[in-house]
Amino acid sequence: MRKLFYMGLEAYQERYTLQLTEWNRRVFDRRKLDVVYVPGVTIDNTQSISVGQVLDAHGRSYFAMSQMMNLVQLMKNGEVTGEDVIYFEDMFQPGFESLGYIINQIPREQVPRIYVRCLAQAIDPDDFVHVWGLNRWMDLYEKMVNEIVAFSGGAVLATNEEMVAHMRIAGWTAPLYNISGLAFGKSEVLERIGGLENIQPFDSRPRRVGFAARFDQEKQPGFFMDLIEMYGELTTEPCEFAIYSGGPLRSNNPAYIERARRMEAEGKLRIYENLTKNQYYELLNNTRVLFNCALQDWVSNTVSEADTLGCNVVYPAYRSFPETFANDPNRLYVPWSIDDAYHKMQNNLREPHHNMGLISDWNNGTIGRIIDIMSGSGEAWNRSGNRYRDHVAHEKYQVVKIES
Repeated sequence: MRKLFYMGLEAYQERYTLQLTEWNRRVFDRRKLDVVYVPGVTIDNTQSISVGQVLDAHGRSYFAMSQMMNLVQLMKNGEVTGEDVIYFEDMFQPGFESLGYIINQIPREQVPRIYVRCLAQAIDPDDFVHVWGLNRWMDLYEKMVNEIVAFSGGAVLATNEEMVAHMRIAGWTAPLYNISGLAFGKSEVLERIGGLENIQPFDSRPRRVGFAARFDQEKQPGFFMDLIEMYGELTTEPCEFAIYSGGPLRSNNPAYIERARRMEAEGKLRIYENLTKNQYYELLNNTRVLFNCALQDWVSNTVSEADTLGCNVVYPAYRSFPETFANDPNRLYVPWSIDDAYHKMQNNLREPHHNMGLISDWNNGTIGRIIDIMSGSGEAWNRSGNRYRDHVAHEKYQVVKIES
């Protein structure tokens, strides 16, 4: 790899994209890569999502197409060669079809290898594209990307073994690699609270359980609110249940918002909204448990952030999470048993888990694994053969197991 052309995402205050380029930059610099950060133009200066759920519908399209214009200009100028790699943080990149139009008409030796990171979309039955009907064309778009990537000699990057399986049954034929995590920068997150020494001792934290997923139906916020109701019926021990939102609390199902507002008025939960990233981290640093009940959440940045900031994490043993948690039985609950979720939550309210910090350590190495794959030294993560399911049950990192 002579040079890496990095196609990053536009920054949103309420999303991980605010920090994503910086997380990558630090690892790229440490690995001494020659990187071109291909710029895009933002549609406005708000860094907020006004239309859509995951990224802003207009903002994503505008930024991506302007970024593609700049990449095409670099290719036209001869600055992108067959020895280079183009890396897309998200395989949904409006204007991507222009790459296929170009590389099929230039000499083969001039074609750069193209790598794209998949963040779910049509291969996931619970993705938001199925809520709004985008799936009717998104799966066709994904197959186009797959063909262009395959022709270039690059690969599609999956975040975990279960996503690989979804790609395979969708009929994707490009080389597939499991990067086993999401891009994450642990040191940058710690810097936002002033360093490791500012992590609050667990015993000095209030009994608080947070929920930081988007409030959309694929994240099952109703299950979390059911859990709050169950807690109130079974115990009188004080505990604050909190919703953390980087923008105004919104949902693709208004019933969730109505219920949350009603429960807040009844004193059963508290809604923290319009949080800056630093405010969110301050809250995590004073939270005992971050709870998740998502149907659609491939690894999730929230688990790494909470794990970094001394907060226990309780997630369902579903899809990507057994791999993310290295099959830890103390912090994974049976999906969708509210009884098991309740007991795991209660146990993790009492004391810090003995494997705290290992999840974020592992995800902190994800960018390094991506670089290894793109530079040809990451073949251990290749899942293109017919034995791709052999790796599912194997823990990706070592945890301490305590027999009870």
